[in-house]
Amino acid sequence: MDHIAIQADDFSLQQEYDRLRASRPGAIVTFSGLVRDFNRNHDPAGEPVQALQLQHYPGMTEKLVAGMVAEARQRWALQGVIVIHRVGELQPGDQIVLVAVSAAHRAEAFAAAAFLMDYLKTRATLWKQVSIGGRREWVEAYDTDRLAAARWQEGAERERNGDS
Repeated sequence: MDHIAIQADDFSLQQEYDRLRASRPGAIVTFSGLVRDFNRNHDPAGEPVQALQLQHYPGMTEKLVAGMVAEARQRWALQGVIVIHRVGELQPGDQIVLVAVSAAHRAEAFAAAAFLMDYLKTRATLWKQVSIGGRREWVEAYDTDRLAAARWQEGAERERNGDS
């Protein structure tokens, strides 16, 4: 059971959790990201974030996320995957993303959730613009996000070469 949505509307963490729980897994891992009231590139004690605008490439974004989910399913034995990413204008404290994974065992669920979140941050066609002090700034992927995603790629290459 997979559910992928790119949407403006908020989501219910409980509803999505219950959707995965219905398959009677051994483990469910969820990650829900919230809009921060500060931009990582700015001092948290400085000017607060007023809003976050998220844009996407309709059709392409869903296709890329579905590909990420398919790759996660190839790597781990998963029972269910939910990926919801919001678009449009969001305020500090709003839910922005949900990655939820169910599996028979926690290690697979944790690994798949981390993999999906790392790839969402670096591969999905989602663009963020933050409003701070009356001005708008584009938010790029951070080096830490790129490094996290790269470790999954390196792991896949080692597996293909038989270097476990």
